[in-house]
Amino acid sequence: MNHSQEVCIQTEKVVRKFGDREVLHGISLQVQRSEIFGLLGPSGSGKTTLVKMIAGIDEATSGTIEVLGTSMPKLEMMNRIGYMAQSDALYTELTAKENMEFFGSLFGLRAKKLNQRMLEVMELVGLTEHLKRQVGSYSGGMKRRLSLAIALLHEPEVLILDEPTVGIDPVLRKSIWDELEKQSRQGTTILVTTHVMDEADKCHRLGMVRDGSLIAVGTLEHLKEESGSASIEEAFLYYGGVRS
Repeated sequence: MNHSQEVCIQTEKVVRKFGDREVLHGISLQVQRSEIFGLLGPSGSGKTTLVKMIAGIDEATSGTIEVLGTSMPKLEMMNRIGYMAQSDALYTELTAKENMEFFGSLFGLRAKKLNQRMLEVMELVGLTEHLKRQVGSYSGGMKRRLSLAIALLHEPEVLILDEPTVGIDPVLRKSIWDELEKQSRQGTTILVTTHVMDEADKCHRLGMVRDGSLIAVGTLEHLKEESGSASIEEAFLYYGGVRS
C-alpha cells in the first residue's frame, strides 16, 4: 500500500471485552491524515470505547491500533494527540487558567507559548472572561467548552473528540466546527463521535457504529447513494437493518 504514509489512524480487527461481554466486535478502520472522520451511532453503540483505545487511554483485548505509525497505547504519544472525553476530566477546585496550566505542562508547552494558546482557545470556546473562575462554578456546557479548549491547547496532530458539542448552544457549535475545519485544512487529523445528524454532514467521511460493529464507512454522499436514502438518518436505519 503505497499511500500508507497518509493513513493516520488504523485499527485492525479490534475487539474489546469487559469480562465475558464483548462490546466491540473486530473493528477495522482507517482514517487519513487531515481528514475529519465521524463515528456516528446511538449511545451505547461502542463509539466511546473505540475512541478511548485509539487515544491510548484503554487497551484492546485483541487486534491492533496504530496512530501516526505508532502502536497504541504509548505514553509518549500523549503530546501528539488531543483527547476530549465525554465526561469532563477537569479539576473542579482549580480555576480554568490553573487547569490549562496543568495540562499545558503535561503537553510540554513553555510559559510564553502556553499563555498565547490559552488565550486563543479560550476565545474560541467563548470563555475568555471566565478564565480565572473556579471550574466548580461552571455550568455543564461551560465545562464541555473548557474540555475542548484543553484538547486544542497543544495543537496536536490528531484530535479525538467524544461528542464535543453536547450541551453547547448552536452559535458556539458553529464556531467550534469552523475551527475544526480550519485545523483539518492545516493538517490536523480529527476523529469525532456524534449522534447529531447535522454534525455528520460536516465530516469528510463517516463510520456508522451499531451494537459494537462498524456497519458502514464512506462519504455522506456515498452512504446515501448506496442505501438509496435521502438523508443520513435514513442511511443509518438502512445499514442497521431497519428497512422501510
